[in-house]
Amino acid sequence: MPYIPELVYSKSGEFPELAKHIEYAQNTKHLPGKHGTTKYLTRLTDKAKIKKNRNKACPSSRHRPAGKECDEYPFASTWQGASTGDGNFSWRMIPAAQSRDGGKALGNFYLYNRITEKDRFLVWIKS
Repeated sequence: MPYIPELVYSKSGEFPELAKHIEYAQNTKHLPGKHGTTKYLTRLTDKAKIKKNRNKACPSSRHRPAGKECDEYPFASTWQGASTGDGNFSWRMIPAAQSRDGGKALGNFYLYNRITEKDRFLVWIKS
């Protein structure tokens, strides 16, 4: 049985608004990557494609309230992202620090779990 790494965000942890957004995207919009499923996310490393994913989900024309940043799910760094995926994605304005630091946590997750191009993973949202 293959090992599928899981990134864990908690709604009561460091990134509650980020976690709530992902939970909404997984449960309401039925987007991939949910813990306990086989609808995996797969890593994308091409910087140009990542930028294209991010720009489609969170274009610069989208108004950002003070202290907020646009968060996209599935992550721009996945093949399921807004541009490279099937076009089904979610975006939400969340506190800028949570967006920035949650993104760093994702980068560390990739590094520590040695997740490279097209490797599969899941995201577990805990209470």
